[in-house]
Amino acid sequence: MLFWVAMALIVGGSIAITFTIAAHEYEAPELQRRPSVAIQASGVLMHGGLGALKNWLNANKNSIADRDLYIIGPDGADILGRRLSPNAAHRLEYFNRDELNPRAFGDSHPSRAAPQIVGTDGEVFTVLLMPRRPSIFGALSLPGISLTILCIALIVTAFTSWWLARHLSAPIRRIQEGARALASENLDVRVSAGLEGRRDELAVLARDFDAMADRLRANRSAITQLLRDISHELRSPLARMRVAVGLARQPPADLSRQLDRLEREIERLDSLISQVLRLARLHGTDAPFARETFDLDEMIEEVMRDANFEGAVKNCRVRLQGAASTAVNGNRDLLRSAIENVLRNAVRYSPQDAPVDVSVARSDSGVVILIRDCGPGVPDTDLERIFEPFYRVAESRDRDTGGEGIGLAITAQVMKAHGGSAQAANSQGGGFEVRLNLPAGALAV
Repeated sequence: MLFWVAMALIVGGSIAITFTIAAHEYEAPELQRRPSVAIQASGVLMHGGLGALKNWLNANKNSIADRDLYIIGPDGADILGRRLSPNAAHRLEYFNRDELNPRAFGDSHPSRAAPQIVGTDGEVFTVLLMPRRPSIFGALSLPGISLTILCIALIVTAFTSWWLARHLSAPIRRIQEGARALASENLDVRVSAGLEGRRDELAVLARDFDAMADRLRANRSAITQLLRDISHELRSPLARMRVAVGLARQPPADLSRQLDRLEREIERLDSLISQVLRLARLHGTDAPFARETFDLDEMIEEVMRDANFEGAVKNCRVRLQGAASTAVNGNRDLLRSAIENVLRNAVRYSPQDAPVDVSVARSDSGVVILIRDCGPGVPDTDLERIFEPFYRVAESRDRDTGGEGIGLAITAQVMKAHGGSAQAANSQGGGFEVRLNLPAGALAV
């Protein structure tokens, strides 16, 4: 748009300057020269007649460098027999029309009439002094016009280039400074302020830069929080192990009981470290893992058998509805772990004698696995955070019932690695449900 405006200014200014200079060059000198030329021609005609006038015209027809001199006789032709130039014929036509209709041009243009001289016999001759245009560029070849147009073009393009450079360089410098700030680990820098109204590529780049900075800040905060949570989770079993060792050293010590306690804490540490390593390997959707083709319904039934075995203690039965009726191209162990984590949580939090429902549905977009329990549910403010590592709902922070708080985080990462997603919600009729989505791209063709 800016270039179109600049071109319009250059063209418009060039046309205006051309007409102004052309009018000055073609009209003003002609109006100054016509009376003196007509007076000389009239004197020659009066004293020497038509022959003397022809000789005088032949001698002076090129006396003015940028003008052609014609003397038109009563027959409408040049007295030297020359062919009139288009401009001269055009001027003579308007002059004759003006003679027939004196008000054709109005009183405001009396100077456009050509001067006339009269011979001794009463014959009337018209004197035409016409500008000569030998250049194919016409008026552009006049002195001053080319230079003026060049100056206009330089001024307009210089101003346009300056404004465009300033318009483009400001966000570039801001993004450059922001990149340096990010390199210095200043993740609070933002560069899109003041560019909200712009829709060009640089404004989009600035907003993408801010989104990247937000993501980096969130990742660093998540990593920091994860390290704190891991430290806390590791410190708790270590503290209990230290207490068990201290009790074992005090007489009379129940060594067998304390060794059993140490063994349980070691197993818990081993399980926690294994899950942390698995989560680290799954972090990001580009994490490589082995894929195979397996039957999804068969794998779900295996997980349900294990869940029914655990739920038998509280008479909690897992019920299955629907079927995927398809094979999946993915990592069987990871997907089994993802579904098992959700299903074991559902069994753990379901009340006594309450069932857990598992529904599987196939659609054009993929497969949806919905696991619903009859437990107390989760506060709405915690629905998004339950997939964060080591996050526990306030009511389930006891490790004997709440686990390590990393199972749902693994589930979310497994589904993400397969191109799907994990979503949590409170059921309308009470209870809690987790929806696992596998896209059509993860299904075996």
